[in-house]
Amino acid sequence: MTLLYQHPICLEHDMGAGHPERPDRLRAIMAALEADEFAALERREAPPAAPEQIALVHPAAYIEAVEAAAPTEGLARLDGDTAMCPASLSAALRAAGAACAAVDAVVTGEVNNAFCAVRPPGHHAEPARAMGFCIFNNAAIGARHARAAHGLGRVAVIDFDVHHGNGTQAAFWDDAEMFYGSTHQMPLYPGSGAADERGAGNIHNFPLPPGAGSAAFRQAFGDGLLPALTAFEPEFLVVSAGFDAHRADPLAQLQLATDDYAWASERLLELADRHCAGRLVSTLEGGYDLHALAAATAAHVAALMSA
Repeated sequence: MTLLYQHPICLEHDMGAGHPERPDRLRAIMAALEADEFAALERREAPPAAPEQIALVHPAAYIEAVEAAAPTEGLARLDGDTAMCPASLSAALRAAGAACAAVDAVVTGEVNNAFCAVRPPGHHAEPARAMGFCIFNNAAIGARHARAAHGLGRVAVIDFDVHHGNGTQAAFWDDAEMFYGSTHQMPLYPGSGAADERGAGNIHNFPLPPGAGSAAFRQAFGDGLLPALTAFEPEFLVVSAGFDAHRADPLAQLQLATDDYAWASERLLELADRHCAGRLVSTLEGGYDLHALAAATAAHVAALMSA
C-alpha cells in the first residue's frame, strides 16, 4: 500500500504574484492523483513537525529566526527568492511533518511506501539558511528522523530534481552514515554539486550539462548513482522528488521525458527491495510546468503503488 500525505495549508503558502513556486503546482498534482488509477491511495493529513524533529537538521537559532520572521500580513523575505506569507510557517511545519510521519508509517510496516505532496519544498534549505524557495529541509529531516526515532543506521537521500540539493548535502557533509546522491543540471542554480564534492565519502554528485536528455540521465543514474547507493547498503531511502528536469520545464534545460521518472522510480524501488526491506519515502521538490509536473508526479506515484 502507498500512503499519500497532504494538507490544505500547503495551498495557502504563497510567495507572491508571478512566483514559479506557486499553489497551482499542488493543485495540478492533486487533480492528477484524483484519477481512477489512484483510488487505492490512502490519503492522510500531514501533521506539523515537532520542534525536536526540525532540530535534527536546523539549529535552534535558525528555527527561532524563521518563527520570528513569520508575518501576520503581507510577505516577509528570507532570501532573494524565498518569502513567507502568514500561512507559510504552518505549511513548512506540515511539509516537514509529512516526511517524518511517512517515515513512521513505512518503518512500522503500516504501508509499503509513501509520497508527500507538500510545499514549500526543502532541498535547498541549509541547516542555518533558507534559500531557493525552501524553508526547512523536509527530506533531510525525514532521513534523520528515521535514525533518531527508529534506530536505523544508514539512511540515504536520492535527489533527481534538476537543481542540486545544496541544503541536503550541507546537512550530511560530515556524517558518513547519511548518503546523499544527486543527478542535476550543471551549470545551474545554486552552483554546487560538482562531482568532486564528496563530504565524508558519502556525497555522490552526477552533474549533467544542459540538453543532456534521457539517455545521459539514465546512464548517470543507473551506472553511477545506483552503484554508489548499492555500495552504501542503505537501510532506508528518502527521495527528493523534483520534476523540473522535464523537457517542458521553464527553469532548466535537462530535457527529460515523463517516462524517465517512472524508470528512475522503478530502479529505486528495486534497490529498496534489495537493501531496505522496500522502505522508501518520497517528498515533492521542484517542477514548474503544471502539465509536466502533474504527469511526472503521477508516473512516480504509480510506480510507488506498483511496488
